[in-house]
Amino acid sequence: MNSAAKGKAPVSSIETTKRILVLGVGNVLWADEGFGVRAVDEFYCRYSVPGNVTVVDGGTRGLYLLSYIEETDCLIVFDAIEYSLKPGQLRLLRNEEVPRFTGAKKMSLHQTGLQDVLSAADLLGRFPREMALIGCQPLNLEDWCGPLTSPVRAQIGPAIDLACQLLKQWGSEAQLRRVPLRNSGNLPADVDHATSERKARRG
Repeated sequence: MNSAAKGKAPVSSIETTKRILVLGVGNVLWADEGFGVRAVDEFYCRYSVPGNVTVVDGGTRGLYLLSYIEETDCLIVFDAIEYSLKPGQLRLLRNEEVPRFTGAKKMSLHQTGLQDVLSAADLLGRFPREMALIGCQPLNLEDWCGPLTSPVRAQIGPAIDLACQLLKQWGSEAQLRRVPLRNSGNLPADVDHATSERKARRG
């Protein structure tokens, strides 16, 4: 979804407007590993955002996300993170905690990619000024093509609420849609997750 995508208000002409990226990462084919993607999809279906905010389904794309990161002033990431906490528990990390934590608590290939893309942006001198990681402790990462487990699925709403609070703090409040979208098909890098899961099960 670029600046002309549906659900966006006109971009302010003020040069100080923060460029904000709301990013979900993960693999929906491995149960709770898909939390970040499910959360960003649901966020986009429920809320419209100002023109300076981009919402992206990052999946497992790693360094391919660099073009988004390097153009970002403020970054919000939804992800499943190994915190060694009770399954389904949310944790919010801010700024320098984000790359440090993803480096120390790697759980999957996509998470390594996220750390790599942040490092690349830093080397290019285009590191986000503010970052927030909204992470959820997974319960099951081994169920091929399985859905989110109940405790993790229950945290999608609270995770979205946290993202909305952050956007408000950054001066770019999300607006609840009168009629929620049925799916997030306008998102960049989007895939039809339900169809993908059905195809994988049949395979």
